[in-house]
Amino acid sequence: MKEYLQKIDEVIQNGTYKDTWESLQQYRAPQWYSDVKLGIFIHWGVYSVPAFGSEWYSRNMYIQGTKEFEHHRKTYGEHKDFGYKDFIPMFKGENFDPEEWIGLFEEAGAQYVIPVAEHHDGFQMYDSALSVWNAKNMGPKRDVLGELTEACVRHGLVNGASSHRVEHWFFMGHGKEFDSDIKEPLKRGDLYWPSMEEPDHMDVFAGPVPTQEFLEDWLCRCCELIDKYRPKIIYFDWWIQHSSVKPYLKKFAAYYYNRAEEWGEQVVINYKQDAFAFGTAVPDVERTQFAEAKPYVWQSDTATAVNSWGYTENNTYKPVRQILCDFVDIVSKNGRLLLNVGPKADGTIPDEDKQILRAIGAWMKVNGEAIRGAKPWRVSAEGGTQVKEGGFTDGEETRFTSEDIRFTANGSSVYAICLNMQGKNKIKVRSLHIFNAVVKDVKMLGSEKPVKWSRDETGMTIETETAVGTDLPVVFKVMCD
Repeated sequence: MKEYLQKIDEVIQNGTYKDTWESLQQYRAPQWYSDVKLGIFIHWGVYSVPAFGSEWYSRNMYIQGTKEFEHHRKTYGEHKDFGYKDFIPMFKGENFDPEEWIGLFEEAGAQYVIPVAEHHDGFQMYDSALSVWNAKNMGPKRDVLGELTEACVRHGLVNGASSHRVEHWFFMGHGKEFDSDIKEPLKRGDLYWPSMEEPDHMDVFAGPVPTQEFLEDWLCRCCELIDKYRPKIIYFDWWIQHSSVKPYLKKFAAYYYNRAEEWGEQVVINYKQDAFAFGTAVPDVERTQFAEAKPYVWQSDTATAVNSWGYTENNTYKPVRQILCDFVDIVSKNGRLLLNVGPKADGTIPDEDKQILRAIGAWMKVNGEAIRGAKPWRVSAEGGTQVKEGGFTDGEETRFTSEDIRFTANGSSVYAICLNMQGKNKIKVRSLHIFNAVVKDVKMLGSEKPVKWSRDETGMTIETETAVGTDLPVVFKVMCD
């Protein structure tokens, strides 16, 4: 690790980007990232074996009194005899087929893929020189991230990776509070190291503060991902905003941007909660979206399931309608959607996830021109339904009406997307009263039947021959000269 830290410093010293916010503000999000609108997030790891509660099983199973704690004792026995590490031999991934996965994501219309490289549990889903606790050495005994990266390249999808490592500082700490398999001494490289006391997550100065040894290990793990797999996108989960992490975030960003410059690539870092200085990376919001359009590119990440990012036997899945309406709303506001799926322990993607992805793909085949490569229009939205803003607001579906329209632009056309036209054959698009372009025609994507349209000072009226039968968003292409 000492040699790796020296290498990181040398790359920063010799590169364009230095480890200061002032230097990192040279960064500009690449055009390709502005053009991509749908990504697939993959939460797959050891937590898919118990498949209970959520992907936070490794934390919650060690908290006395939780449903995960009681389930674990009842199903697997006492924690001192069967701990989280004992799930690893059961995590075989015998049906894992990266070609099938990426083919499914491509069918869904996705343009980029971000597998979780390391979750809070500390088990790496790639071949690492920094710890033996990884999927290449144990469990599936395959370089999962490497195989998915290669499949992305073959299919022309942008490859990414995510790190949730920093939360591992405290994630397993409750296991020290009773007689479990988490015992001192723990040393760097161990699965359970360091298992510290859990702090107040929202306090950027909360203690116990991560040590230099832990943070240097975190930095090297992140840079190892860069050098080994050359991801075009790196996604960081929360808690990197802690004050102790800031110097290492700057080092990582400078290293990543400099290495990408060496490779002739343009790359992206996704971050949450003001962890990075604004303008030095791309902001992400979790399980929510913005109420208004933004002048900068951004991302929303959410999951097909409401209750968990990883697979559980009792996942509650969102209706396709909800996902597509949120997707359209996000794109109209200069965002992109990172949609998560949670494969089973054997490496198969649940049927519910497949059905959702294929339904999205079918919609995208018809309406993709309003999404892929589209730009925000002068107005992003109209209608009276309010979109909730703030983290974790996607548990309850927002029910839109025929008055709720979203807009994008591509080439010389403007796309008016009605979020709920089911049972109706006429809408009024009020924002088009300010539109001074020469309108040649209007058509509904996916239909060969002509639509009637007229414009006056109050907007554009669009009328179809028959009532719309779908509850999915309907796209009207306004073709201009």
